[in-house]
Amino acid sequence: MAATKQPTSVTIRSYQVGFGDCFLVAFNYGEDGKAERRHVLIDFGSTGLPARGGFSLDAVAKDIKEKAAGKLTAVVATHRHRDHISGFGGKTGKVIADLNPDVVVQPWTEDPRAKPGAKAPTTALSGAKGFVGALAAMHEVARFSLQEAAALRAPKTVKEQIAFLGDDNLANLDAIKTLMDMKGEHVYAYYGIKSGLEKVLPGVKVHVLGPPTLKQSHAIEKQRDEDRDEFWHLQAKAAQRAAATGKPLFPRATQVTGSVLPVETRWFLPRIEAVRGDQLLEIVRILDKAMNNTSVILLFEVGAKKLLFPGDAQLENWMYSLKEAKEASAVRKLLSKVDVYKVGHHGSLNATPKTLWNLFQRKNADEHKKGRLQTIVSTMAGKHGSVDRGTEVPRSKLVQALKTDSTFATTQSLTSKSALCLTISIPVQVADRAASRSHHA
Repeated sequence: MAATKQPTSVTIRSYQVGFGDCFLVAFNYGEDGKAERRHVLIDFGSTGLPARGGFSLDAVAKDIKEKAAGKLTAVVATHRHRDHISGFGGKTGKVIADLNPDVVVQPWTEDPRAKPGAKAPTTALSGAKGFVGALAAMHEVARFSLQEAAALRAPKTVKEQIAFLGDDNLANLDAIKTLMDMKGEHVYAYYGIKSGLEKVLPGVKVHVLGPPTLKQSHAIEKQRDEDRDEFWHLQAKAAQRAAATGKPLFPRATQVTGSVLPVETRWFLPRIEAVRGDQLLEIVRILDKAMNNTSVILLFEVGAKKLLFPGDAQLENWMYSLKEAKEASAVRKLLSKVDVYKVGHHGSLNATPKTLWNLFQRKNADEHKKGRLQTIVSTMAGKHGSVDRGTEVPRSKLVQALKTDSTFATTQSLTSKSALCLTISIPVQVADRAASRSHHA
């Protein structure tokens, strides 16, 4: 049947992918039982599935195919991190590609015209090649960080953090190639651009609120101006040289080999290696933050309902749309009426800035309040950050606020193979009707 002018409901499925994101959003047209459904897959990746429960990306891909009835309307890959796109690689990637999405949305940093060596970047991407080149070099830094972490004499927690962040920031080329080869229209999104989703989702408005381009974001331009030595390129090249030649970076320095250290060095070498571990961890944290700030932010308007999917966007990405853009006042007004918030970056504090959280007018401590904000997070504890440093993900203070002031759902509540995803159903035919509560599906 032909789609009506506006969806009558929206169904959001958040799959259990451990530490990662995978959301299947169904826009349902027509009456129940006679509805046409158009499905948008937002991210599909993981950097660690739960140890128990029998969950797998293969099972997720199979369920997506079944729920979408063999056809995806669109795929959105918010950014390149492994925990958002690894499922687009290999066998599971083929399953998704075979669902023939009509539109594929990625951040502007994935636009082939923005790559170093490209001949004709668009006006909007002018001056972006150096930045994209730096992002590419970051992947090399991540790869060598993983290698070095294995040999470090550093605290176990430091080594685990380096390994996790390093793995998440690898290039994920198999997944990127699958996304690039999908036959639908490709949109490389940045703040204010048309997403392409409006063409395939009748009656749905889609606002692209991030990431900004280098021209749009003064903060990124300033950072780029101060980084004239191209830090990431130098780091990557230094590591590549050492690996390729097998020669040390400082060949004239006296070297000690073997497990027995000279007596006069034993007291300080372990301390030096511990410092090295801390420094390497800080490098991959900076890398992780930069990649998150390329994340696509989408706000869907369906009737009176507003659904916010910000990927892993962090403060610098958010600040452009909230404060710097000439339409910032209008953006804040839109965000104030959000009904469903996909919690950013798996529940990290810096991805839900207070400026954003304070805008949400539908927050309410009364769980029976009509139209109360609904929040949903895909996450797994113990993979990212540190409780001692107050950086654990999901952040306990944020989770408490979500539980207190919204109807909160988390994939951490999924503990068996029979519950592959969380489901939220949102009726939109009546403007002021509250969305239904979250439940397991």
